[in-house]
Amino acid sequence: MFKIWTLQNYEAIAHVPWISALAYLFAWPGMDPRRFFARNERVAKAGIADWLWASGETVAGIALVWIVARQFVLERPLLAGWIGLVGLAFLLHFGLFHMLALAWRHAGVPVEPLMNAPILGKSVSDFWSRRWNLAFRDLAQVFFFRPFVSRVGIGGATMIVFATSGLIHDLVISGPSAGGHGLPSLYFVLQGIAVLVEKSRFGRRIGLGRGARGRLFGWLVVVPGAYWLFHPPFVLEVILPTLAAVEAL
Repeated sequence: MFKIWTLQNYEAIAHVPWISALAYLFAWPGMDPRRFFARNERVAKAGIADWLWASGETVAGIALVWIVARQFVLERPLLAGWIGLVGLAFLLHFGLFHMLALAWRHAGVPVEPLMNAPILGKSVSDFWSRRWNLAFRDLAQVFFFRPFVSRVGIGGATMIVFATSGLIHDLVISGPSAGGHGLPSLYFVLQGIAVLVEKSRFGRRIGLGRGARGRLFGWLVVVPGAYWLFHPPFVLEVILPTLAAVEAL
């Protein structure tokens, strides 16, 4: 639905060949049609190091899902589910999607990987705006941030983006698992508050958006709360059955 939404709102859609539109819809997980359909940019081809890195991420995901997770499934199923969840993220978002981005760049399409080294995030805002799931970043900018920023200001539009993200994650995480309702929304609301604190006069004065203090604040805000985002009902009722379905357990 979101992919179609972005395509319908692309101002030059009338000039896009149907085969390119299908490629955007079904062969690329990104949400920025302007970049995907751009053909006047000089695209830097990926080097062997890029392909090796993406391949390593894929292999790491395979190992976590099909080897490591099964070692804990009987005695510590929640841990096994978390290992499998991380493995699936490495396999898909960091691995296969990264290689897909490299393949499109080789074909002259100026797309960027959806994950931009999240571990190197310098702050909470840097993590969410430049590092993690850039597909949703692009979607949120167009449909949830820009339309509201003139009405409620940057702070209000920021909170709308994070609250919307929380509701979407609640639908796709808490809904199928029939539990943990509201926890993903709470997680993202807290992320939005952290971004506002980081960018406030107080946050800038004590350095929450830069340096070692910014990185520490980012890690403390983003990582521990992930237990609320991917709560136990989701891990046990959705991730574990998924791993069993692909014969990982």
